[in-house]
Amino acid sequence: MNSINNTCLSIITINLNNAEGLRRTIQSVISQSYLNFEFIIIDGGSTDESLEIISSYSDKITYWISEPDKGIFNAMNKGILQASRDYCLFLNSGDWLVNDVLRSVFDKNYTEDVLYGNLIVEYKNGAIEIEKGCSKSHLTFNDFFNKIVCHHQATFIKRTLFFEYGFYDENYKLVSDNLFFINIIVFGNATYRYINLEIAHYDPYGLSNNADDERNLLFSRLLPSRVLDDYKVFSEQNCRIENLTNELNRYRHRFRILDLVITKMKMLLFKLQ
Repeated sequence: MNSINNTCLSIITINLNNAEGLRRTIQSVISQSYLNFEFIIIDGGSTDESLEIISSYSDKITYWISEPDKGIFNAMNKGILQASRDYCLFLNSGDWLVNDVLRSVFDKNYTEDVLYGNLIVEYKNGAIEIEKGCSKSHLTFNDFFNKIVCHHQATFIKRTLFFEYGFYDENYKLVSDNLFFINIIVFGNATYRYINLEIAHYDPYGLSNNADDERNLLFSRLLPSRVLDDYKVFSEQNCRIENLTNELNRYRHRFRILDLVITKMKMLLFKLQ
């Protein structure tokens, strides 16, 4: 495989009646100083101002189409079919890239099949949260069972993986990206690397935040019921252990601070003697 700084990227954006979100996404893409990418927009037949916005940036867009689709992952699959570069990044309308992040990523000599980083989540009340990708060096099925290991807005995926393992499963409306990562990493043993870098800002008010029921359905289809029951018990126990560990770490931190204060007080008293 070529090193990533010698390869190029396909940025795929899907949109449906989200004109202002689309404008923000486009502006974040075309403002990057790294230019070795193609930009693909798949619009689902918008009736708002989305097409006018796309037309106004047409000289910056490699390919775009506007036609009805069968959902999020059908639109993403359309984008994959149009992509021609080594890696794909799926940046949906309303999400936007961190300032000049592509240069920060592509200056490194990575060779893995999948690269993923962190998301910045901004809420309407002004609160900001960083959703970090899973930093474990060895990912297992349990990691995908407990949480989202990597978000597609912050993940660069080698395009050939889709042709080797299959495109996004359009039978799911919200969790096909999670299923795809399980297929390529857990079952397919694809190589991956976590990059501790904020890649994109994420719109937390989209449909993907209501995916719990579909995630449960996904795992019920992947695992026999008796195995799934064991996983649920194990997951609950693991969460309790993790919470207890975090609580103990907080207490350790407080004790360290207290120890420092006591040490400084002793030094001060010694000087006063």
